[in-house]
Amino acid sequence: MFIHLEEIVETIKMVTNENLDIRTVTMGISLRDCSNPDIDILNENIYNKITTYARDLVKTTDEVENLYGIPIINKRISVTPIAVVAESCDVPDLTSVAMTLDRAAEDVGIDFIGGFSALVQKGMTPGDMRLIQSIPKSLSSTKKVCSSVNVATTKAGINMDAVALMGRIVKETAEMTRDQGGIGCAKLVVFANAPDDNPFMAGAFHGIGEPECTINVGVSGPGVVNSAVRALEDPSLGDISECIKKTAFKITRMGEVIGKEVAKRLDANFGVLDLSLAPTPAIGDSVASILEAMGLESCGTHGTTAALALLNDAVKKGGAMASSSVGGLSGAFIPVSEDEGMIRAVRRGSLSLDKLEAMTSVCSVGLDMIAVPGDTPASTISAIIADEMAIGMVNKKTTAVRIIPAPGKVVGDTLEFGGLLGTAPVMAVNGFSSEKFIGRGGRIPAPIHALTN
Repeated sequence: MFIHLEEIVETIKMVTNENLDIRTVTMGISLRDCSNPDIDILNENIYNKITTYARDLVKTTDEVENLYGIPIINKRISVTPIAVVAESCDVPDLTSVAMTLDRAAEDVGIDFIGGFSALVQKGMTPGDMRLIQSIPKSLSSTKKVCSSVNVATTKAGINMDAVALMGRIVKETAEMTRDQGGIGCAKLVVFANAPDDNPFMAGAFHGIGEPECTINVGVSGPGVVNSAVRALEDPSLGDISECIKKTAFKITRMGEVIGKEVAKRLDANFGVLDLSLAPTPAIGDSVASILEAMGLESCGTHGTTAALALLNDAVKKGGAMASSSVGGLSGAFIPVSEDEGMIRAVRRGSLSLDKLEAMTSVCSVGLDMIAVPGDTPASTISAIIADEMAIGMVNKKTTAVRIIPAPGKVVGDTLEFGGLLGTAPVMAVNGFSSEKFIGRGGRIPAPIHALTN
């Protein structure tokens, strides 16, 4: 791939002034050959494999960062869903596996490790149940482990028994990390249509059909897109779309160069480039600010969903033109606590939980990093999850819920996590009960279009 001098200069400007970065280089490692009925042998196998494959991950990404001058913010690992790997272990609790993952992550120097996960969209095995019930203790006992549970797909429908269970698990996880503001819930995602190659936490896992070892890269550039849109003079919406596509194209080219170089040096497969506009608490590095640059007075007002649809579509089209390896989630994220524009919109009253839910029908992920009052019932948490799963199932898209029932907090309070997790204003939930609906259990069937080939 030939890079022109002016593209290099432009990239330097994006890095220095507009918060362009590689948000994550994530190494996916298959643990399928680590399975063993003896939990101690399983843990030893897992630790040895991770530390063998990832021993040079941080060193290599640092070298590539220095070579190209592009910041690489996080180095991460994803592994085969542990519920699958540990299925044959007849133990009541899998917390020891989470602690093994945490120890391996610490020893190789990465930021997070994902894959303490289960895929239960059509039902739960004993191994799935053991893993899910281990989540609260595991996330409260570790620093770097992230967990995800896929409870719905377009083909299978929604496993409402799993949805009901996850509401209780989220509440228990919040309580077990109460002294940290319920931060365990920031490391727990409930998915519909979870992709096998997502490099972003907390939802990353290494899919069953993935190779032995893969490098997936997540690029983030909301600040760059925001600056590009604001530089336009009285544009039409078509002009804005073209501008975003061109910007996404440039960001994608940069990310692919770095991803392939890291993969080559580590003798790993290059998997996908996830072109997701993942915001940060930094001023201007915000998806909400892009929407406001399009002409909205405040994110959340009428027209926000349409503006987000335009943004998400343009990002995907620009990225797809630049690389044949675009995958993962690829689009716009709307994590409230991690986006300074979203935080501002919640505080000024223009952005509600209901509006966020509507926005998730056209963006890349879902209800992400949402703080709600600590006394929110588990059944309400489950109902929020169920609504989001329905959006993903019917629209054939990935969507998710990462929600924090903040212990001891009420509407109007604020959770301070710091770093990339940012600040979460506590948002109001509907006060009417969903308990009887959630308590019915069973499955919500797949939509009729799931039968098409």
